[in-house]
Amino acid sequence: MPKYRSLKLTSTETEELIEVRDHAPKPYVRERASALLQVAAGRCATWVARHGLLKPRQPDTVYSWLDRYEAAGVAGLTIEEGRGRKAAYEP
Repeated sequence: MPKYRSLKLTSTETEELIEVRDHAPKPYVRERASALLQVAAGRCATWVARHGLLKPRQPDTVYSWLDRYEAAGVAGLTIEEGRGRKAAYEP
């Protein structure tokens, strides 16, 4: 029994993540899909966070992507509307 989290994907889910990784308009969605595919292939999420992406991430970041994918599917990989800094004034 592995001591790390794994991700079991059906062939349809794998194909969907590959499509998102290769063709999503937002780079951060492509990065998240790539990380999930690596975890599904058997890599430890900690390894993926540190070595498997273009930019090193915190392992908790990859684990949060796993949580969001398991809860909402591919839609969970996008940043929710309304997040981020608000405008200082309205024009």
